[in-house]
Amino acid sequence: MLKQQRVVIGNISPHVECGAFFVKRVVGEEVNIIADVLGDGHDVIQAEVQFKHETAKDYTLIRMHHLGNDVYGATFQVDKQGFYEYNVRAWVDHALNWQHGIHAKLKDRQHVKSELLDGIQYLQYLAKNVGSKEQADLELWMQHFGDEAHYDSATKIATSHKLENLFLRYPQRFLANTGKSLQLYVDRKKANFSTWYEFFPRSASPEVGRHGTFKDCEPLLPRIAEMGFDVLYFPPIHPIGEKNRKGKNNATHAEEGDSGVPWAIGSKLGGHTAIHPELGTEEDFKELIKKAQEHRIEIAIDLAFQAAPDHPYISEHPEWFRKRPDGTIQYAENPPKKYQDIVNFYFESTAYKALWKELLDVTLHWVNCGITIFRVDNPHTKPYYFWHWLIAQVKKKHPDVLFLAEAFSRPKVMQQLAKQGFSQSYTYFTWRIFKNELIEYMTELTQSEMREYYRPNFWPNTPDINPYHLQGANEAMHLIRYTLAATLCGNLGIYGPVFEFMISDAFPGKEEYLNSEKYEIRHWDWNLKNKLIYVISKINAERRAHESLQQTNNIRFCEINNDRLIAFYKWNDKKTDETLTIINLDHHYAHRGSVQLPLEALGVHHGHPIEVYDVITNNNYIWHSEWNFIELHPALPFHIFHIKK
Repeated sequence: MLKQQRVVIGNISPHVECGAFFVKRVVGEEVNIIADVLGDGHDVIQAEVQFKHETAKDYTLIRMHHLGNDVYGATFQVDKQGFYEYNVRAWVDHALNWQHGIHAKLKDRQHVKSELLDGIQYLQYLAKNVGSKEQADLELWMQHFGDEAHYDSATKIATSHKLENLFLRYPQRFLANTGKSLQLYVDRKKANFSTWYEFFPRSASPEVGRHGTFKDCEPLLPRIAEMGFDVLYFPPIHPIGEKNRKGKNNATHAEEGDSGVPWAIGSKLGGHTAIHPELGTEEDFKELIKKAQEHRIEIAIDLAFQAAPDHPYISEHPEWFRKRPDGTIQYAENPPKKYQDIVNFYFESTAYKALWKELLDVTLHWVNCGITIFRVDNPHTKPYYFWHWLIAQVKKKHPDVLFLAEAFSRPKVMQQLAKQGFSQSYTYFTWRIFKNELIEYMTELTQSEMREYYRPNFWPNTPDINPYHLQGANEAMHLIRYTLAATLCGNLGIYGPVFEFMISDAFPGKEEYLNSEKYEIRHWDWNLKNKLIYVISKINAERRAHESLQQTNNIRFCEINNDRLIAFYKWNDKKTDETLTIINLDHHYAHRGSVQLPLEALGVHHGHPIEVYDVITNNNYIWHSEWNFIELHPALPFHIFHIKK
């Protein structure tokens, strides 16, 4: 089809796979749009971003600015949750082109009577669109343009900023071209900034040997809030299967009294919408959710779409499970790991629609109980398109609900889950310990296309992962890992109280905890206080106080002449909050070096005094140089500086 257009629009950014998936933001964030915009010849080109919320009738328009090399840019802020649509529109602006030509000819001392007459058509267009006061001006100007006696005043009008501003405000978009429409989804701020604390409610009892309850969890809420955590995550709270139940330390056979693995969901006591009776009732759970909200804590629960061999689904819906030739159901495996106490749903079943609907109903059941955050267990073992559908269905009516993908898998698998709609994602941070690999990984997360759709959540440990560098580690290593997670990433989580109590005994030769709480109930002294708890609390308080630490993408690593020291500068979108974090990665020895301030990014010149305030120790320093001396000891192996200019 022939198309009469002169402007080409390409490389619109941000986008995810050319618009196949939506870009992600949170309320209050900025969206920086850039695009290649070019036309034939030398005419003046204008471009604008059109955007609107899904509930709006009309687009909001923002003029783009030429950034050089035919690249145009503009920024808008999102202020509502839900979907936005945006695109780029561009055209040859004949009015501005006419004005530019007059400028050039007058500068060359050319007579422009004919050009003034030509310009009347542009004034006539303006007159149809402006208010009455401006119309009077335009009528006078048109007279001057057509009267040789007013030549001097006409040339001044023709080249005036006043006329240029009118052309900009009321453009004549002749033969305008519009680029591909793209989508972005806006979540609430917690999608970008959250501080998770995980513990097993069955281990909450103050009495040795007694199963913990939701009522036992209530007195622990002030402790969690004082430490600065705003999400309390519980592993599955459902009845645990009795058939093939695991014993302590993953023993294949359980002894009498063994509690089983919470992820082996379902028994004669109920399935995914039931609560383990020893934890309490559904009303107890709803009351705990309310109590947590009083402490500004949201409770997250596990969506683990799998079943124990004695789950009610097995007998009620055998079509949802794949049987082997001998009639048995294969238990779950991830070689060499075996999960004899779990069977998987058969997502290739011809009854998949009923299965999908049931799992959606399970999710909505807990949403209706007051749950707004889900940690999703092993999402990469279910179809990607199932998650796309389920998350979209939930968020249609419940946009506040967030989903964290627990998928320690191949990079493209983890990325695909994020593209399909997961609000947050687990990461490889757990295993990144050296300076070069931390910088390389953060660069991938924040400088590639991943920054537009992948919201990382950094966990130093989980019940499944006792990383080798924490096994037998000292206090300094725990401080280092927590500080890295808390300052590099807007979202972080720890499995406690194991982390803050520095319990790291390992199953020999594996990244697993000895006497793992996954397989047995533990008793904890929840009144214990130590330095690590104090520092974690202080760091979390400063995260709440500084917007630059509440996001991930605005980061720049600074030169520091010591491979055991890492330094990075962070800022919020409006640059009203800026921080500099420096961490000693060696948990045994002190290290010193000189850090280079990013003066250009800070907007200051060499020699300009910069005040840095250590938010942890409350010490102030005035730096006058681009390079500044740092020494950090394992006792407190980091600085978090608030930069004051």
